[in-house]
Amino acid sequence: MYDTEVLKPSNTGRLIADIFDDTYAFLWQRTQAEKALTDLLNDTCWQPMIVFPGEYATSEEQVFVNELPCLTQIERNNVETRKRPLFILLDGSWREAKKMYRKSDYLRGIPVVSFDPKLLQSSSTHKYVRKSVKDNQLATAEVAANMLGLLGENYNAKLLALWFDVFNYQYQKSVCQINRGNVGAIEDFTDFLKKNK
Repeated sequence: MYDTEVLKPSNTGRLIADIFDDTYAFLWQRTQAEKALTDLLNDTCWQPMIVFPGEYATSEEQVFVNELPCLTQIERNNVETRKRPLFILLDGSWREAKKMYRKSDYLRGIPVVSFDPKLLQSSSTHKYVRKSVKDNQLATAEVAANMLGLLGENYNAKLLALWFDVFNYQYQKSVCQINRGNVGAIEDFTDFLKKNK
């Protein structure tokens, strides 16, 4: 997380931790990563991947568009030998996230997963809270939901997307702007939970 992002009421990165216990959060430091983060990146049980638009990748970096690196059919079927995916999401405004991506030398060499905006599971509803210039510039919670969908974790992807809708509607209700969020977001979320007990 960019250092000021954690203080913003519009921050959606925290929604991921609301839903999933197995979530890590670190404040970004330009020159060096926290030891806990480098330990996580170097742990052989994980397959780290940075989720970021491929257009910002350097020519040396591997970019996977709408697919995950190192998950062959054999690896998907064999849970014992499969590395767990570790999604690295850069949480900040787009200007801040680009800075984090460019200036974090300790993230070099990690594969980049990018989304083709035409193939995204859902269009961004967060654009009403924060404006984005491009269709593939999503809120952090939306990125996580799309990654879970790409991984085949459809229940978790839907759960996070619905929780994001609740947040988006409630946030817009609390500020002085036209609320373009889903009026039925809370009902949709609770209905989903009831149906999937």
